[in-house]
Amino acid sequence: MAASILSRRAAVFCRTFKGISSSKPTNSQCGLLLQTASYNPRPLKLNLREKYIPDKDDRETPEWQKTARYDKKLFGRYGTASGIDPASLWPSHEQLDKIIAEENEWHPPLEVMLKNIKIKEKEETRKRLAKEKLIAANMAKMPKMIADWRREKRESKLKQKEEKARRDMLLSQARERFGYAVDPRSPKFLEMVAEIEKEEKKRRKLVKRRLKEEQVAAPLTPPADSS
Repeated sequence: MAASILSRRAAVFCRTFKGISSSKPTNSQCGLLLQTASYNPRPLKLNLREKYIPDKDDRETPEWQKTARYDKKLFGRYGTASGIDPASLWPSHEQLDKIIAEENEWHPPLEVMLKNIKIKEKEETRKRLAKEKLIAANMAKMPKMIADWRREKRESKLKQKEEKARRDMLLSQARERFGYAVDPRSPKFLEMVAEIEKEEKKRRKLVKRRLKEEQVAAPLTPPADSS
């Protein structure tokens, strides 16, 4: 019935096409169109009721049809008619041990889960107490840390002030020596600073030696008579 409907529709199409087209189609073209529209292929002769058991000894059999996984599918579909030994589908001792280990890892018993929870809570409590102890110790050190920070800040400011005063003094000495303002980065200024530091070092060494000599000579001096 479907083929007859297609044939009538194809004939109507041909008549319509003849009316609107300037060039008239040939009878062979309309016949080919009708033959295509009325094509009704025969169904394939497949016997889907017969079971398919692949031959594992055949080289043309795909490798995935020779696996134990495919044997399980065949036994589940055909049962004993598949010719597969059910004992061969049961996992080996090694596979059973692996399955049991995975089961215990991902789905442990309730006792093990409760034990793990207690261990985790105990560890979290230990970390919390240690953190609180550290915070308390740091808070106890806070006044001393603030005092040290303020002292270091005062010392740093004093040091910067002394360095600035020394730098201004050296620049003034350089101006007096050379008669003009000298760049503190110039070789002349650096040479003068090295010379002054050398003289200061010599002077400090001389003062230190005199103090030492005075300390050695002091006990040899006889005490003055009270009379």
